[in-house]
Amino acid sequence: MGAALAAILLLSACTQNEAPSQANEAELARPQAYTVNYPLAYFAERIAGDELEVVFPAPADVDPAFWSPTADTVADYQRADVVLLNGAGYAQWVQRVTLPQSRLVDTSAALTDQLIPLESTVTHTHGPGGDHSHAGTAFTTWLDMSLAASQARTILDALVLLRPESQSEFRENLAALENELAALDDRLKALSDRIGKQPLLFSHPVYQYLIRGYRLNGRSVHWEPDEMPDERQWQELAELLEEHPASLMIWEGKPLDATISRLDGLGIHSIVFEPSGNRPEQGSFVAVMDVNVAALEQAFPDKLAVLGVLIEEGEHKTAFEPVWSNLPDEVGEEIHHEGVEIDIDDLLPLPQTP
Repeated sequence: MGAALAAILLLSACTQNEAPSQANEAELARPQAYTVNYPLAYFAERIAGDELEVVFPAPADVDPAFWSPTADTVADYQRADVVLLNGAGYAQWVQRVTLPQSRLVDTSAALTDQLIPLESTVTHTHGPGGDHSHAGTAFTTWLDMSLAASQARTILDALVLLRPESQSEFRENLAALENELAALDDRLKALSDRIGKQPLLFSHPVYQYLIRGYRLNGRSVHWEPDEMPDERQWQELAELLEEHPASLMIWEGKPLDATISRLDGLGIHSIVFEPSGNRPEQGSFVAVMDVNVAALEQAFPDKLAVLGVLIEEGEHKTAFEPVWSNLPDEVGEEIHHEGVEIDIDDLLPLPQTP
């Protein structure tokens, strides 16, 4: 009896030890995809589901475009099965380290002819990353939803190579993501028609693809939301407004109340349109973009134009009699008459002479 009980306990212990071991092996078997920014991580997560482990290791308080990873983090990138790059000069640290070329995927490689070269170089400081410059090529490609969708398709191709047996599932997931990006794209195009050529200000030179993709008349300054602009910057703004009289400034993050107040005094309203290069505190890439677009929609509401024509009361026009005599008796009632002829020209007032 004692020997039998011991055998049962031993078998139970082995079974309990095997379960976590098998789970760990399954976890280790999942390919790893490392990314250099949050939009790429989000696209990869949406496409792969649970089939891959997607890692975006940048700290929450940095701009990933100018972040430099530690040696240990670089080693993690080197061990990854695939490294998803944004391209367009994004994440310059990639050029300073050794990464396996066969595992690098430039998600904007197919967009080379659509990348925007920068005409000037501006160096400044914000955040823990220290000095950095906006030079070379504009890199926030994902702010044009059609380019974001192209990057997502490139990610699909890379992930299918890692998990060919999951291709069908990946394609279904991509289709759902593309539909959401297309809906955002449609809303931004409708906004473009509403905004027209109205001058806009952007707080930072990171909105080039949004401006071009949706035909916005935008100019950028170099202001930080958590810093009050100095008097030189206010003077530069005054000079810019003389040639670009904007009444709206679009920010990366919520500006200081003092900044908002002074801009309000100049007749300039402030809204936030987060580029979302880093992982948001809440929500997802699509959710953040939805909030961004809604802020623009609120700033530029879809207005109904009502045209009124003032005419003088004149003589009775018999041309209206077929209209009055055939109107429905009840609100909402529809009546279809055959043989009733109305000449629209006869309903118009006669031309007036001055």
